[in-house]
This record gives sequence, structure tokens and C-alpha cells, in this order.
Amino acid sequence: MKIVYCTPSLYLAGGVERVLTTKVNYLADVVGHDVTVVLTDGAGEEPFYWLSPRVHVIQLDIGFEHMWNRPLWQRAWIYAKGMRIYRRALRRTLMQLQADIVVTTLRREINFICSIPDGSRKIGELHVTRRHYRNFEANENNILKQWLSNLWSRQLIVKLKQLDALIVLTPQEATQWPEIDNIRCIPNPLPFSIATDEERSSRVNNDTDAGSVVCVGRFSYQKGIDLLLSAWVKVVRQHPQWRLDIFGSGDREPYRRQALQEGLIERDSSYESSVLRLMPAAEDIRAEYLSHDIYALSSRFEGFGMVIIEAGACGLPVVAFDCPTGPRELIDDGQTGLIVADGDVDALASALNTLITQKALRERMSIAARKAVRRFDVQHVMQQWQDLFDELKAG
Repeated sequence: MKIVYCTPSLYLAGGVERVLTTKVNYLADVVGHDVTVVLTDGAGEEPFYWLSPRVHVIQLDIGFEHMWNRPLWQRAWIYAKGMRIYRRALRRTLMQLQADIVVTTLRREINFICSIPDGSRKIGELHVTRRHYRNFEANENNILKQWLSNLWSRQLIVKLKQLDALIVLTPQEATQWPEIDNIRCIPNPLPFSIATDEERSSRVNNDTDAGSVVCVGRFSYQKGIDLLLSAWVKVVRQHPQWRLDIFGSGDREPYRRQALQEGLIERDSSYESSVLRLMPAAEDIRAEYLSHDIYALSSRFEGFGMVIIEAGACGLPVVAFDCPTGPRELIDDGQTGLIVADGDVDALASALNTLITQKALRERMSIAARKAVRRFDVQHVMQQWQDLFDELKAG
């Protein structure tokens, strides 16, 4: 088949970018489909994650990314101008490609993509929860932004109903869209192989009292890094020989200031200490997982929680807030990790302390986690996508 994906960019170290490259690489290299990715932003930037040379990339260079640091009234003008250009450019592109399937990651093109008469079946894949789709972060809300969010949400339902299929990542999220009758649930696939016993042996056989906890995600309000730092202060009081490493894109500065104030970092200019490292996004994140003992997820919300299955594949038990959505459906509480009350910093610290002090429990959870994530193997997940493609094309 000829398959087209529409997404803003691939140069960021984000979860959507990781999942999308995993899928298109598989479809092109393993299945043999003719796959094209259409981008609007990041012209001149290389993909952060490896992209198969068999995958075609069309860069429309609309430049929506340039509006984010502008005042709201300027954003509105830039957005309106960009949308006029994007509508014409994407229509022209899809009419030329004549794809069998077009998949949108439900960004700006959802406003018009179903009206493009290119003969393709249109699929939308949702990577966030309904509550936070087309919404503003709680720490930057105002009345105007909330009004816009509500308006967009009403318009969104109309557009989603026009799709041939809407894909969500968890059964819990599927229940949040009662208006939509074309909804399916397909989880994200693992982007790498499950760790072997030999790969985990260095951590399992570590007889010292020292160890490390890892967190991977954007330095943003959503990921709750501020909450994790507050919990870590409580942990290091009991276990000063342990270290927390946080890897991610975004602005680390607010979290460095918090860490300095909390006493986790000693020097004004530093992002590292013996108990904490605030690190940029890692290119080989699998290697980082393998070099740690525990994963901590402090998100205020998730669309799926890709890091949970990635950490599990590398044998890390996960300590997580019971946030919407993902942790409750991806973690077997007490078996592959520990789930604590949403936003409860004291409970997060206590759960981390439990795993730090109980090495045997960590070892049991490591084995269980690697078994549990087999259902997210890329071949298994992509077969679900292939079945959907076949069904839509035949219909």
C-alpha cells in the first residue's frame, strides 16, 4: 500500500516522534509499504530518531513553530496565515500522492484533511488524553485560553466523526469519547528489543548500597518534574548514596533553580550533583535505562506512558503516580511496579524508598516487567495496524 503520515516534525526527542519513526520504519522495511511522512516544521533539521532511508519525507516548511514565543494576538495571525498555506500545500501533496491510507497525528490538519478528495482512507491517532487535547497547561490558563479550548473541543468532535477510524492508546481513553463510533484501541509499540538477563546482570549483581533512579520526559509541567524533585529530597535523606537522573528536552532552568533551593544541587551554575543530574535528551535511551535500577514517573497526565513499557522492557520496576491515562493499565501494581495516589509526593517518595531497600523485590519485578511488555512487541502491534489498513482498504 501507499501510506502517508502527517505530523508537525521529527527533530524533537518526543514520544510521538519516537513512536512514529518506529512504525513507519517497520511499515517500510519489514512490510514493504510505500511510506511518506509529511512535515510542517523543522526544515533543515535531522530526525532525532533513526529514520529508514526507505521512508520518504516531504517538508512543507509552514513554520508553525515560530509562533510559540509570540503574544497570543500575534500567534492568531501567524496561525491563520499558516493554515491557509498548509491547507493548499497538503491538498496538493495528497492529490499528487494518491495514497491508500493517510494517518494524521491529529494536529492542525484535522481541521480539513477529511475534505481532501484524494481517494484515501483517513485515520487519526490520538497521543494524549481527551481532557488535555487542544487544551492549555493548567499553569498557564486564563479565561480567553479556556474559551478557545472549549470552542476547539466542540469543533473537534465534528471533525473526528468524519475520519474512517480514530485510534486511541488505552481502553480507558476509548471510554472518554462516547460521541465517536469509529474508535479503535491500538497501543504504542516498543521501539527496541526486550533486555536479556545478561544485559541486566550488572544491576542485579550490584552488591553496593548505591544505585540510581531514572526519569525520561520533557522538562514541562505535564511531566511533573517539580513533584519528582520534591519527592527526591525526601528519598536522599534516607539514601544519600542513590542518584536521580532526569533526561529530556525542554527548559531545564526552572528545575535547576528548584533543585538548588531544595539542596539537591550545590552550585548555581550546575545541573549535576552526587544525588541528581538534569540531563538533555539521550540519543541512546535504551542504554540509559539499562544502567539504572528504578524508573520514576511523576506525570500529571499521559496519553499512554511510553516510558513505562520502555523501562519495563529494560527490566526496570516503575514507581508511578496513578495519573490519567496509562499507569493503571500498563503497570501490574505490586508485580511490575508500584502505583501511588495521583500527585501524592510523600507516597511517591515512600514507594521509591521501598524499592531502594528491597533488592529482591526489584529483581522479581525486573523479570515480571520484561515478560509483561511482550504484548507491545512491534510485530504484534503493527499487525493490528496492518489489519486495520486491510479492513479500510477493502471496505
